[in-house]
Amino acid sequence: MEVAVYNINGQDTGRKVTLNDSVFAVEPNEHAVYLDVKQFLANQRQGTHKSKERSEVAGSTRKLHKQKGGGGARIGDINSPVLVGGGRVFGPRPRNYSFKLNKKVKQLARKSALTTKAQDNAIIVVEDFTFEAPKTKEFVNFAKNIQVADKKTVLVLSAQNKNVYLSARNLPNVEIVTASDLNTYRILNNRALVLSESSVAVINEF
Repeated sequence: MEVAVYNINGQDTGRKVTLNDSVFAVEPNEHAVYLDVKQFLANQRQGTHKSKERSEVAGSTRKLHKQKGGGGARIGDINSPVLVGGGRVFGPRPRNYSFKLNKKVKQLARKSALTTKAQDNAIIVVEDFTFEAPKTKEFVNFAKNIQVADKKTVLVLSAQNKNVYLSARNLPNVEIVTASDLNTYRILNNRALVLSESSVAVINEF
């Protein structure tokens, strides 16, 4: 499929780029997308949660009252989970949440996500640009020109551009990524996917 290329002022340049059908027009696989997003989010977790269990709580181990004859339930020491201040039963322990996912599954998930965006007409291609200096106001004007100022947006560049990154860093609904770092979660976690013209060639090789 072909997509028009716009300039930084939001005007059609008259040029078009071809989006590879093997990347942007595949049969979406929802389960592959689910697994890839789940793995990405799982890898963000620190897994440092911890609560003290019965054996770890500081307190006397003296038996509070005799086993029988008191008229109430039997009870052990003051660290018992049923008492206030006691340990927690089966509390969280530090663990690693990451898991393995095959490369081909991740590749299918990326293609499925890109296909979904293409079907929703949520992909905008702009010619390569840069700013002379970091200026948030210039990026805001750029977003207004291509009509994504009110949308959560991911801008994909072919390579790192410090001035563009710094210009968008303070905007809460904008994320700047390079084509090599583009993943399923970033593709889907927005309402507008803006691709620089040179990044399309990289993405077409996914």
